[in-house]
Amino acid sequence: MKAAVIGASGFVGGELLRLLHGHPGFDEVVAVSRSRAGRPIDEAHPALAGIEGAFATMTPREAARGRDVVFVCLDHGEAEGIIDEIEAEEPGIVCDLSADFRVRDRTLHERHYGRRLATTSDRFVYALTDVAGRELSGARHLAVPGCFATAVQLALWPLARLAPDGPPVGFGVTGSSGAGARLKDTTHHPLRAHDLFAYAALGHRHEAEIEEQWRRWTGRNEAPRLLAHAGPFVRGIYVTVHARSPRALEAPAVYRDAYAGRRFVRVLDEPPHLARVLGTNRADLHVAADARTGEIQVSIAIDNLVKGAAGQAIQAVNLAAGLDEAAGLPLHGAYPW
Repeated sequence: MKAAVIGASGFVGGELLRLLHGHPGFDEVVAVSRSRAGRPIDEAHPALAGIEGAFATMTPREAARGRDVVFVCLDHGEAEGIIDEIEAEEPGIVCDLSADFRVRDRTLHERHYGRRLATTSDRFVYALTDVAGRELSGARHLAVPGCFATAVQLALWPLARLAPDGPPVGFGVTGSSGAGARLKDTTHHPLRAHDLFAYAALGHRHEAEIEEQWRRWTGRNEAPRLLAHAGPFVRGIYVTVHARSPRALEAPAVYRDAYAGRRFVRVLDEPPHLARVLGTNRADLHVAADARTGEIQVSIAIDNLVKGAAGQAIQAVNLAAGLDEAAGLPLHGAYPW
């Protein structure tokens, strides 16, 4: 298959290039970047030394021409503006990694992003792969969930079956790579190292998609909360979700049943370690329950750039195209990190 990665010079674009060049189903990958057009790929992504070639300068329409898959890795709001150009060339699959097409509720989208939802969003399938699974088969438009949203929702999906008392709350910490490749005060290492701070209080953008999916799973008009924090590390997300349910003691069995046969979600007997999932498409999860209080505590660790972005995108394309779900995706990482 032939793929194009639009916005290939960022962190997520780099991970897509890394994974696609090791994918047995792709024999041609073009890396498109406006900011680095004509520059060597390994100049932006030194770890990709050995991948020959330079970033291409192409219009979205040119990038999509003759492509089986187009991955769009642009800032929020930009994908909406080029989707019609891409569609004009009728690529097999369009996989968007921004927030432009994740949320169908226009009011909910506008509340969190301050702008109207793209009218084309109804074309896109929300690709939370380890929940949707084979339901993605044949999909031509994939909206990849956000990194925090992926971790929180994998913790919430089985919890929805336990009818918790009120909306769950998740405390999460993310690494600096989640803020993108451009230098910012919140990502510059001397300002981020040895520090921990909350951000987006009572309004993290990923709460939009979390709320929409929670409503769909439970039929309840309530909003789970995400307490987002920036951590002093580069890669990864660690989230702990807290809830109460009269069926708390059923939780471990419910989680194991929900993810039985899901190749990328491991339900562990102890809380996960973030370092053990870095570089992989895995989500490691642990659930604890207290019969006395009815409390449920779910901890989950993912790599924000792989499971939370590029890896999940490729997993979704694998499922949509009828390939082996795990093709080109790492289950094993490097340790220690």
